[in-house]
Amino acid sequence: MSDLFERIVEERIAEARRAGAFDDLPGTGKPLALDDDSMVPEELRMAYRVLKNAGFLPPELEARREIAALEADLAAIVGDEAEQRRALARLQLLRARLGPRDLRIDEHYRQAVLRRFGDGS
Repeated sequence: MSDLFERIVEERIAEARRAGAFDDLPGTGKPLALDDDSMVPEELRMAYRVLKNAGFLPPELEARREIAALEADLAAIVGDEAEQRRALARLQLLRARLGPRDLRIDEHYRQAVLRRFGDGS
């Protein structure tokens, strides 16, 4: 049964390719925009991806992303000391907020997930 299904799928894909259905698709020839989930433990990546796609991203991950973006921005700021100080202050604030916490779910995030998806009981 599986072989029959695979053969049908492959035939349909080949037909679509011959008909040009895959020509000029948006993003053709460009690298995929993959999310960097390297900071998420492997066993939690699927759950984090599902929650992120549903509009819920843990504050820790948001902070880590903002820290990475600010570090890149800070390196690019040349000559504007006031802007450098603002970026550095924001960076220090984010690092202090993140502190020694790891990727465990905090209470606010847990409550938001429970409101959205129910408590599972």
